[in-house]
Amino acid sequence: MSLWAIVPVKPLRRGKSRLAGALTEDERAVLNQDLLERTLQTLSTLKELDQVLVVSRDAHALTIARNYGAKTVQEDGQPHLNTALTRATVIAQVHATQGVLILPADLPLLTADDVLALIDRAAKPPVVVIAPDRHRKGTNALLMVPAGLIEYEFGEDSFEKHCERARQAGAQLEIVELPSLGLDLDLPEDLEMVRKLEASKV
Repeated sequence: MSLWAIVPVKPLRRGKSRLAGALTEDERAVLNQDLLERTLQTLSTLKELDQVLVVSRDAHALTIARNYGAKTVQEDGQPHLNTALTRATVIAQVHATQGVLILPADLPLLTADDVLALIDRAAKPPVVVIAPDRHRKGTNALLMVPAGLIEYEFGEDSFEKHCERARQAGAQLEIVELPSLGLDLDLPEDLEMVRKLEASKV
């Protein structure tokens, strides 16, 4: 199966604004770059992915992506995330990919095994594989075969909206709940949780 990973990236200096109470702008920029590089490093090790495509309006983020061998799309203006992802999916379809994996760059605990767990559940298309966040409200990963099978609903309550889209499309719906996929960095409490987990490994 031909599979592309699409990684949307907000401007590195502006992303994670809800962490402003815990981190300075410079610290958030460093954090966002670290998260992006970690995500790209993880994805670059997987032979199951034919291509990684990074979508951003941040030129620096796109330069980092190219250094990891990823294709890039520079967005003009400030398109909604779902619009940007739809455009990126069309590019993947032009290159005859069979499936797409949407993977945000803010999953600090992401491992290659997590990605393989998602891919393993996509064996019988048409299929939509969703990894919800730990609150079961947001979508932290979304894999669909074929590409373009459902419309993107990232935003508030996206997990349930994506599940409903899959049901409407008559697709097999697979939900993957893993602690490492469930934790995204949005709030100071998420940052604190990651710090505690990292400290426990030392």
